Parts: sequence; C-alpha cells; structure tokens
Amino acid sequence: MSLRLPARAAVRAAPLLLVAPLVAARAQTPTAAGPVPEFARQVEVRRTAHGVPHIRAPHLKGAAYGLAWVQLEDHGAGVALGLLRARGEMGRWFGRDSMAGDFLAQRARAVAVERYAQLDQATRDVYEGFAEGVNRYVALHPQEFPAGFAPRFTGYDVATRDVNLASANQARRFLARVAPAEARAGGRNAATAANDPSEEGEPTPGVDRIEEGSNAWAFAPSRTKSGRAILVRNPHLAWTAGYYEAHVSVPAVLDFYGDFRIGGPFGVIGGFNKDLGWSTTNNAPDLDEIYALDVDPAKPDHYLLDGASLPLQRELVTVAFKNGDGVSTETREFWRTPLGPVIHRDGGKIHILRAAAEGEWRAGEQFLQMMRASSLAEWKQAMRTRARINSSFTYADRAGNILYVWNASIPSLPHPSGGDTASVPAHRTSDVWTRYVPFDSLPQLLNPPGGYVRNENDAPYHTNLHRILDRSKYPANFPEPSLRLRSQLSLALVDTKQKLSLEDAIALKHSYRMLLADRVKADLLAAVRAASPDAATAQAADVLARWDNTAGPTSRGAVLFETWWRRYTEGQNADSMFAKAWTVAEPATTPRGLKDPARAAQAFTWAVTETARRHGDAAVAWGDVHRVRMGRTDVPVGGCGGALGCFRVLNFRTDPDGKRSVIGGDGWVLAVEFGREIPRAFSVLAYGQSARPESPLYGDQAAMFARGEMKRVAFTPADVDAQTVRRYVPGAEP
Repeated sequence: MSLRLPARAAVRAAPLLLVAPLVAARAQTPTAAGPVPEFARQVEVRRTAHGVPHIRAPHLKGAAYGLAWVQLEDHGAGVALGLLRARGEMGRWFGRDSMAGDFLAQRARAVAVERYAQLDQATRDVYEGFAEGVNRYVALHPQEFPAGFAPRFTGYDVATRDVNLASANQARRFLARVAPAEARAGGRNAATAANDPSEEGEPTPGVDRIEEGSNAWAFAPSRTKSGRAILVRNPHLAWTAGYYEAHVSVPAVLDFYGDFRIGGPFGVIGGFNKDLGWSTTNNAPDLDEIYALDVDPAKPDHYLLDGASLPLQRELVTVAFKNGDGVSTETREFWRTPLGPVIHRDGGKIHILRAAAEGEWRAGEQFLQMMRASSLAEWKQAMRTRARINSSFTYADRAGNILYVWNASIPSLPHPSGGDTASVPAHRTSDVWTRYVPFDSLPQLLNPPGGYVRNENDAPYHTNLHRILDRSKYPANFPEPSLRLRSQLSLALVDTKQKLSLEDAIALKHSYRMLLADRVKADLLAAVRAASPDAATAQAADVLARWDNTAGPTSRGAVLFETWWRRYTEGQNADSMFAKAWTVAEPATTPRGLKDPARAAQAFTWAVTETARRHGDAAVAWGDVHRVRMGRTDVPVGGCGGALGCFRVLNFRTDPDGKRSVIGGDGWVLAVEFGREIPRAFSVLAYGQSARPESPLYGDQAAMFARGEMKRVAFTPADVDAQTVRRYVPGAEP
C-alpha cells in the first residue's frame, strides 16, 4: 500500500528490497566456531523493507544475541572494537597510539565487574547475550578482524559501556585557566584526563559544524483527529552517528521498536512499545562542581576536611600495548578522594571534580525498565533510577498522556555554583553537594493546555506557551530561559488549534520554512533599495522579494539569503546583529530586524556577486546546490541549519564541484500514533541500516528522505510477516 501527502512532505510504504545477501559476498575463511549456541537456536531475524531487522527470541539473552549479530552484519568490526575499547585493550591490539582511552576504560570496567551482580537478572541476560552475539560473529568472520583476533567478550565488557565516570573534559575550562599546560596535555594529572579528546578546534572552511541536537513533539488526544496521542521525534547529528533502527520481541517480556545506537543494546534514545513511547533531546545541565580542598602542610598527599587530615587515594593503572611483535606496558598514576577525582594541585589547594553520576552503573537496567513499561507510572518509576543523567524526555502513551521532563541528575547545591572556571572552597563535608534535586522537582509538564509539548534543546520554560514555567521556582544552577529560532518555528507549527492526523504531523515536521527570513527579510530589502543598488543587485532583491522564505529544493532566493547572512554576521556574534534581541517578554517574536542596515546592504551586494560566481546564478535554486549524496544517490534536498531558523535541520560540506552535500542533521525520523490496541508508525533512516558501502542497505533510504517521505513501520507479527523479505537464524553457518 502507498500513501502520499499533498505538497512537499509525503509518507509512503517503501518497495520491498531483495536484501539477501545483506553484506556483499566476501571470501569465507573456514572456522572452528561450531554450531549456533544452544540458547540462540530459536532466535530468528526477519528483515523487512530497507533491511529493518525484527528480532524474535524466546528470552532476552537470545534477543540481545540477535541484536548484536545484525549490528555487526550492517556495521562491521566497529561493534566489536567498541567492546574492545570498553575493556581497555585497544593498545594491546593496535599499539601505543591507540591506548589513551584504555586507562579510563579499565577503571570503568572495574566498576562494572564490581557492580555486575547487583544488576537485575534481565539486564545481565541482555549484556551476556549481546557479548555472545559479537563473539559468534567474530568467530565466523575472521577476515574482518586483525589476524588472531579472538578476545571472547563477556557481559562485563558490554556493561562497561553503561558505566559513567567523570571526564577531564568536564574540567577542561578550569584547567585552561589555572594550568594551561595540563589542559593542553589533556589534564594528565586528572583521574580521567588521559582518555579525553581535545576540544573541537576551528571550523573547517566549507564544512558546517554539526548541530548536535534533536526535535521532539507530543500531541494529546485533544489535538488529534483520531483522538489518540502522537509522538514525533528526530535527532540531528552527524550522519555517521550510528543510529540503528530495530524491533526486538520476546513474548510476554518485551516488544520494542526504536533506535539502538551501534555498539550496544541500550543506547536507546527513542522508540515505542504498544503502550508508550519517548524521545530524548539534548539538554545542557550543570552537573558538576570543582572544589578546592586545603592541603595538610604536615603530611604529604593529605587534605583537610571536617577538621581531620585525610589521605588521597593513589591508584596505579597499567595498560598493555602492542610493541612490534611484542607487548609492553605503561603505568599511570591517578589520585582520588571519596568526593571525586583530583584534577589539579597547586597553591596549597587540591582541586577535585565532583561530578553527577560518577561511578553510575545502572543505565542499562533503567533503559530496559523503560522499554518494558506499560504505563506512565511504570515509566516514571524507571526514570527515578536517575541512571540516565541528562537529556529532556518527550513522552506519549496509549492512555492519552503526554509529558515533557527536563531530566538531569543535577546537584542540589549548598552554595552558589562555581561554574566551569572556578573552584568552590570546601572545609567541611557540608560545603559539598551530596544529593540531587528530586526527580519530581525537575521542570516538567503533564497534559498541559493546548494539547502539546515540544523541545528542541532549549531551556524547558517555554515547552508550552499556555503554561510557561516560572524560572524563579528553580535553583540558580538551572538554565536561564532561551528560545532560539528553531524552537520558535516549532512553536509556530504546533501552537495552533488545528487537529492533526499522523500524516499531518509528519507534513509539519518536514516544513522547509526558514524563520530567520521572516524576521529580517523586510528590513534587508528596505536597506538594499535605499542604497541605490546597481542593476544586478536590484534584480537580485526582486528575486528575494518573490522568495517564499523556505529552504525547499526548488526555492530560489534561499542560497542568496544564506550567503548574505553569513557575510552580514561575519566576525560578529550573530545574536547581536538584530535590531531587537531575544527577550523573555516576547519569547516567540524576537529576535527581529537588522541592527546595521548599511552593513546589510553592502553584504547583500557582495552576496549577489559571490553567489553568481559560485553557482552561476544569484537566483540558483536551493536544491541545485544542496544535495544528498550517498552511494549512487545524488538528489536535491530541502532543509538548513538551525541558526537560520529551520526545523528540518541539515548541515553540509562543500564538495569539489561546488555543490554542498549533507553530512549531518535530520537522519533518523520516527512518528507514532498510539492506537487503542496497536500503534501506527512511520520512519526513515536517511543513511540506511548499513554503513558498508557495498551493502544494498547503504544509503538506500537517502532519496526517500530527500523527498520528505517515510516508510510504514511493521510492528505487529502479521505486518512483519507480510513484509518479510529475508528470515534467518543469526549465527548459523553459511
């Protein structure tokens, strides 16, 4: 069946693909792997349209085994290498230049081993099944791995991926101020610093920064034509981020459809079961504090707290690394206190980082409980575990509830925050934070007036314009109000009285509108026309006047406008270049206008010449320049950066031919309507199920995504059976 929407956004059931083999033929090396493990013999994978795996198993261990297998089928050795990295053995296999992360990894694994028995049996079954799925794949595909690669992963290794430890990145700005050399070296004296990459450097010319974030909507039954709740979600990250669409079913235990980030079973940031679903959107809570303890002048490596002299805890971590045909080791020294790791010592002070969720090990258990929840009460009880330390959550369910939670394991501070560049003196334990703000005291909205909740990574207060949250009711270390153009466009799209079908919601989600143009184009045209423009500039202004203020594939004027905006704001803080800045008093209509009309007119004249030079015509269509290029796909695409006020966020790079191809932004999109018995859903994974260029699943959804279309999700057993194009037992001998 095919369903098409009017205008630019459409949803359709994709044609079935003959996806066997899913991986291009490779020379098989004989192995002694033996038969499929006994516990996995009843596991079955059914691949439906575009290779989506539906994993059926009699128990959670088998389901996780199957999930590991399909991830490796589609993404290859990176899954196993992720577990090797978690185990702290990259150096052992790949040499000294690969070992930096092994020091922190070994510490995290020690926590996983220590706490493993405290996880519930269901979570341990998932970890162990996933490890066995990876082991089975490695045994049957040795040609994809280094010679002799046979590490035999365990549940400990998979669980380690869900252990949270403090990172030197959390103290990098403080170290940059007090100890620049340490900061440049990665803060090696910090308890975790040797493992962290350096901060993002200067942008590469012609390559957009990836706007890491997400959009999420939930609509109450009062706002939908069916009288059922709707959830819409899309993250926008690099198109190498590893989102993986899958469906996992265990009778009477689990039936969940969503995204599983490549490398583990619990990297779940969105999805649904028959009763409920959720999506995450990044937030940026202040989760840690740096404290300055007094050195004990009478005892080396001691500090003073509560009137007592206490010893620092010294820890030696030894990592092995491949050295030619042999193995060498390196040992590094780390210092800790019960309050957190030491990050710097100088001036009679010992600076420690007290970070939220330091040593937290239950994230997988929490996610499994959320995936299995059948009601709002059960889902919120899982959230109260507080093992997922941040992200906003947007929720909808079959009972008709919609909910937004600004989630954070945020410290309840007994003092003003020191931010990330100052340390707070601590002489007593009471000077240090020891508990979180309770979950039920976090900013949240349940079933608000207007029938919607939404978030696009901004602060929580304007989630719904009919019930604006009062900033003054929250502690000082909560975020200040903000509402960027992307968020404002979201509100413009959903804060209406319109009743929506699932298809209507999808059409809104694919809006090409560029809100920045709505706010400044009139001022720009007035400035250009007042500057006595030459003929070419005047003609280009006429093009801009006719432009519909969208970044659609056929829009003429959008390329010129973006080129002008970059020039107008060059070397300036873009937020400072409006006539009226954003204000909390006018949250949905500011910023607006142009601060410097003369500069704007000069920039426009330059942009007319530059756009024609780059693309042959100042009035070039957006899609003639902006493309989705994956495999054999090379098609026009609509969407733009969030700074331009697009909701359909896309980031681009300039290719050698001058065209701009997508490198990030919207990629995994899901929309679900909760029925009385079963949900109805559509999805698209723009870059496809497989990262292997030789696979037929590599980029096979890219053209569909570019057209603003989505595929029908198969969820019920009958729908899955009807759409199955390949079924197999994962790990069976070829």
